Amino acid sequence: MKKKILIIGAGPGGLTSGMLLAHRGYDVTILEKASVIGGRNAPIQAGDYTFDTGPTFLHQKFTLDEVFAECGKTAEDYMEFIKLDPMTTLTWGEISMATSFNHETMMANIEKAFPGESKNYARFMADHAIKLKTVFPCLQSDYNSLKSYLKPHMLKALPYVATKKSVMDVLSEYFTDERLKLAFTFQAKYLGMSPWNCPALFSILAYIEYAHGIYHVQGGLSNISMGMAKSFQEDGGKIMLNSEVTNIQYSDNGKRAATVTLENGETMECDDLIVNADYAHARSTIFNEKNKAPESLKKKKFSCSTYMLYLGLDTIYKEEPHHHVIFADDYHQNLRDIQDEKVISKDMSIYVRNSSVTDPTVAPEGHSQIYILVPTINTRNCAPWDEDPEAYRNIILDKIIEKTGMKDLKDHIVEERCITPQGWESNNIFMGATFNLAHTMDQMLYLRPRNRLNGFDNIYLVGGGTHPGSGLPTIYESARISANLICETYGDKHERVDLASDILTEATR
Repeated sequence: MKKKILIIGAGPGGLTSGMLLAHRGYDVTILEKASVIGGRNAPIQAGDYTFDTGPTFLHQKFTLDEVFAECGKTAEDYMEFIKLDPMTTLTWGEISMATSFNHETMMANIEKAFPGESKNYARFMADHAIKLKTVFPCLQSDYNSLKSYLKPHMLKALPYVATKKSVMDVLSEYFTDERLKLAFTFQAKYLGMSPWNCPALFSILAYIEYAHGIYHVQGGLSNISMGMAKSFQEDGGKIMLNSEVTNIQYSDNGKRAATVTLENGETMECDDLIVNADYAHARSTIFNEKNKAPESLKKKKFSCSTYMLYLGLDTIYKEEPHHHVIFADDYHQNLRDIQDEKVISKDMSIYVRNSSVTDPTVAPEGHSQIYILVPTINTRNCAPWDEDPEAYRNIILDKIIEKTGMKDLKDHIVEERCITPQGWESNNIFMGATFNLAHTMDQMLYLRPRNRLNGFDNIYLVGGGTHPGSGLPTIYESARISANLICETYGDKHERVDLASDILTEATR
């Protein structure tokens, strides 16, 4: 008889585990509280405009390719990818620079904006090709035991992992211009952290982008979730929407999840349970008598939040880039404000995605949609976001108008949606911390909530709140780790499809 697996949450992690386990012959049902799949990777529909809720591009595509390959499929059969070049325009005051995965183009762009720094870029890329190849296996292993630290690949990576340096410390070893350093730090936003506090390990994030590129998915990144759901269902997986889990019941003296109860009162049995809900929210609400108190969870370090604007426009700004990052005038102070979790900075950094210049499917003909993300404080100290939301919105839009060619932006808005940190929190994201638990050294690897949840025999975690962390590729990897752990408990070991090794080895040559 097939083992019955229940998955709470149809976000990227839940869908990935579901794909792998359904393809391997397990009886898998995904329970999703919302009316649409995807979680933070779901679409938002505003009139005739389609937006991504969260992630807006894919890096480290080879990890997604590996997941589909393990199911005997290719991702391109389910979605259309466009590799972007230029990738992102970065603006510091009056200086702007476009980034590229093409080494010669990137060298030329750096030399034009920051004379003399291109040779430092070449050195950074060469060193980080080796660094990524060395640490990458550490992101693919589970850390359910301290013995994991004794694995050969972990011992090789220790010089990169066991250091007190920050990402900014690492970049200071390569670049002299403070502005250029920021071109290699904004990727820390995937982790919701300041590069001055983010562990040095994560300097690999910028390298991954500049070496291997980033991808847009036509129709939006939410179509990755749609493609995964289709693959999952083709292999017999079941998805139940509008099915919120309210609590878990146990057997074996509380060590095994036996059933879950839905909001409508229905009870469902399982042999194994995967939790893809926001870690701290779920851990404090649905574990029944084994809930952790919210106060104890708040003692942990959490990522920042984000203020989101989704704008449907009756025009297209064809000369504006697909991705644009506008740095705060005092970027370090902006990040200190966010890290301290008390002050809503008015000198903010702004990320703008103008995907309609690449993708005609997300808005009516002649129209476009603009996605705006502003990193800001989470709700730990109950910042009063609702006191004057219009004023904060206008500061953001005025800065975009000043720093871009969208001078008449406000005149063309016909649809608008907004998510504040409180909005994230009300959607079951603990403290509105969009990127989950912070990725500090004391909350990584064995010290992060483990893929097989500590204290239970058959409850597994996937998503940004477990190892290896937040960001789409690492969430896919967390799901693959947990799926493999489940299979191994039944003596059902599966070889990984490994596309990464050849790609990363080639980059070091």
